[in-house]
Amino acid sequence: MPRSRVLTMTMHLLLASSLSMLADANAGTAASSMLWARNPFAAPSTLPFQAPPFDKIKDADYKPAFEAGMREQMVEIQAIANNKQAPTFDNTIVAMEKSGQLLTRVGLAFNGVSGANTNPVLQKLQEEIAPKLAAHQDAIYLDPKLFVRVEVIYNQRDALNLDAESKRLVEYDYHEFVHAGAKLSDANKAMLKKLNEEESTLSAQFVNKLLAAGKTGALVVEDKAKLAGMGDAGIAAAAQKGKERKLDGKYVVPLRNTTQQPALQMLTDRATRKALFENGWTRAEKGDANDTRDTLARIAWIRAQKGKLLGFDSYAAWKLEDQMAKMPATALKFMNDLVPAATAKVAAEAGDIQAMIDKNGGGFKLEPWDWLSYSEQVRKAKYDLDEKEIEPYFELDNVLKNGVFYAANQLYGLTFTERKDLPVYQPDVRVFNVIDKDGKQIGLFYCDYFKRDNKNGGAWMDNFVGQSKLLGTRPVIYNVANFAKPVDGQPALLSFDDVITIFHEFGHGVHGLFADQRYPSLSGTATARDFVEFPSQFNEYWATDPKVFANYAKHYKTGEPMPAELVRKMKNARTFNKGYDMTELLSAALLDMSWHTLGADTPKQDVDSFEADALRKNHTDISYAPPRYRSSYFLHIWGNDYAAGYYAYLWTQMLADDAFAWFKENGGPTRANGDRFRAMILSRGNTQDLAQLYKDWRGREPTVEAMLVNRGLKEEPPAPTEQH
Repeated sequence: MPRSRVLTMTMHLLLASSLSMLADANAGTAASSMLWARNPFAAPSTLPFQAPPFDKIKDADYKPAFEAGMREQMVEIQAIANNKQAPTFDNTIVAMEKSGQLLTRVGLAFNGVSGANTNPVLQKLQEEIAPKLAAHQDAIYLDPKLFVRVEVIYNQRDALNLDAESKRLVEYDYHEFVHAGAKLSDANKAMLKKLNEEESTLSAQFVNKLLAAGKTGALVVEDKAKLAGMGDAGIAAAAQKGKERKLDGKYVVPLRNTTQQPALQMLTDRATRKALFENGWTRAEKGDANDTRDTLARIAWIRAQKGKLLGFDSYAAWKLEDQMAKMPATALKFMNDLVPAATAKVAAEAGDIQAMIDKNGGGFKLEPWDWLSYSEQVRKAKYDLDEKEIEPYFELDNVLKNGVFYAANQLYGLTFTERKDLPVYQPDVRVFNVIDKDGKQIGLFYCDYFKRDNKNGGAWMDNFVGQSKLLGTRPVIYNVANFAKPVDGQPALLSFDDVITIFHEFGHGVHGLFADQRYPSLSGTATARDFVEFPSQFNEYWATDPKVFANYAKHYKTGEPMPAELVRKMKNARTFNKGYDMTELLSAALLDMSWHTLGADTPKQDVDSFEADALRKNHTDISYAPPRYRSSYFLHIWGNDYAAGYYAYLWTQMLADDAFAWFKENGGPTRANGDRFRAMILSRGNTQDLAQLYKDWRGREPTVEAMLVNRGLKEEPPAPTEQH
C-alpha cells in the first residue's frame, strides 16, 4: 500500500520557491540564521533527483524544519489569499501548487524514517508535530478568503479555456476545500479544528503504542525443542533476535502486524503455536501503557462527530464521497455479496483441515492457531506441495532482480542499476537507478525489506520526492516490507506470499515512477484509495506469469530452475486456501466499515464487545478464520489513511482481476500491452475521473466475474469447444 502521509494537502503541494520568504518570516539573530543554514532541509538536496541527504540529517533537524516549513507555507498562502488582484488560475491554483516545498521536503523524509527506522526521539516528535500539522492544514482549507478565490475560479472553469489537467486540478482543489469543511460556519470550523487536532494526536499515539506492543508481544522461548519445525535457519534467526534483545540463550519469534503469523505454518508444537497466536491476538490489549483500545475508541468517536459536523450520516459517508464507491452502501453491498461464497469456501477448507487433524489422531477441534500448520498438511496431501520445497527457489535478491525488475523490463522497457553512493537511513536499504526504455533515467528506487523492532508492521510504498513538471521534480520512490532477516551468511529465502508482496509494492512503485503530471496534487499515486491499490494488485499477476516465473524461480544453491513438476503442483494449488484469504480480508474490511458507520449520537464503544458484535452482524464471526486485523492492531485504519477504506483492497482486486482478463484476451504481457497500460493507466495519476479512466482503457466497466473465478469462489467456465 502507499503509506499514508503526515500531511495531506501539503504532501502534494511540492514547491520550487525561494527561501527569501523564509528569511522574512523567520527573522532572528545571526546565530540562529547560521544554525538554520546548516539544517539539511534548508535548501533542496543537491543529490541526484533531490534524494534526501540521510548522511547529514540528524534527529534534531526535523523539528526546526517542520516549524520553518509551516511558517514559510503560511506566508505563501496568506499572500495568495490577500492578493488584491482578481483570482486567476495562475495566481491562485498554480500558486498553491508551488507552495510548501520546505514542509514537503521534511515531511516526506520524516515519514520514511519514522515509519521504517524510528526511535524515541522521532516518536516523541511524531506525537508533538501531528496536531500542529493538522492545525496547519486546517488553516489552509478553512481560510475563507482563500476559499472564495478557489470558488470563483471553480465557477468560471468552463470559460477559462483550461487544458484537461488544469481543469481537473481546479475541480480537485474546490472539492478538497469543501470536503475539508470550507463551507462550514465559523463556529463549526472551530469545532472541526479541535476534533482534527485531537484525532491527529491520538493517531500518532496509536502508531507508537502499537509498535511497542508488537515488540513486547514477541514470543520468547527458552526450550529450543519448542520451535521444532522452524528449521535450522529459522531457529538461528530466533536465537539471533534473542541476542539482539539481550536475552542470550533464549529464542525470540517477532510478530508481524497481521493476525496470522508466518511461523505458525512451520511450528509443530501446538502449545507453542497457541502461545504465538495469542501473543499476537492480544498484543495491544494487555491493560498496560501500550494498550490501544481506549485510544482507538476515542478516535472512532471523534470521527463520528466529524462526519456529522461535515453534514454526513457517518464518517464513512464523508470519507467515501470522493472515492470510486462514492457511498458506504455501495462498498457494503459489494462486500456483502462476496461473504456467502467466501464463507462457504472457508467452511469447506475447514472441513478438510479438521479431517486431517482427525486422521492424524489430533483429538482436538480446529482453532485459528492450527490453520496454517494443518492447511499446509492438507495442501501437501491434495497437491503433494510443501512450502519448504518452494522457498529455496525464492531468494530475495533473485526475486527482485530477475523477477520484479525483469517483469518491468518485459512490460515497460525499464532497466535497473544498483548504486552504492547515495546515503540511506539504515544499512539494509538499497538504491537503484531506474532507466526508461529510451535510455533516460526517470527516477530512483529505494527498497528496505527486512523486519526491525523499530519498523512499523506491514509493507508499503511512498515517495521521498514526488513528480511534477511544474516544479521540475522526478520521482524518488521507496518500498518497505518486513521479511525475516537471515543470520549472516544465510540466504534470505521467501515464502510465495512474500514474493507476492514484493511484486505488489513494486506495482505501487511503477505507478509512482510513471507519473507524468504537471501538477503535484494530481501526480502518480495521489488517487482515490479504491483505485490506488489497483496497479499494485495487478502487478502481482506477473509473479506467476510463466516467462517471468521461469526467470527468477531458481534454486539459491544450484541456480537450477524450479522443476516442471513442482511448478505444475503450484499451479494446481493456485486457489488453495483462497476461501480463508478472502474471508479474513472481508472480515477486516467489514469491521473497518462497522467502526466508521457509527452515528454521532453513539457513545464511545467498548472495543471488545463492539468488535464481537460487528463480526456477528457481518456474518464473519468464524472462530477458526479470524479477521486479518483486530481493531486493536488495525494500523491501516487508526494510524494510516485507510479509515473506511480497507474495502479498497477487495474493490481493487476486482479491477486487477478484470484487467488481467483483458491482458489474457489480448496476447498477454507483451510490450505493446504494457505500453498501452502505462499510457492509459499508470502514467495518468488523478488527471481524469478514475472510473472513466478504467473504462477508457478496458473498453467497458469492470465486472466481478474474473475476481470470483481467480479467487476460487466460482468455477471457471469451460473453454468453448471448436465447431467443425
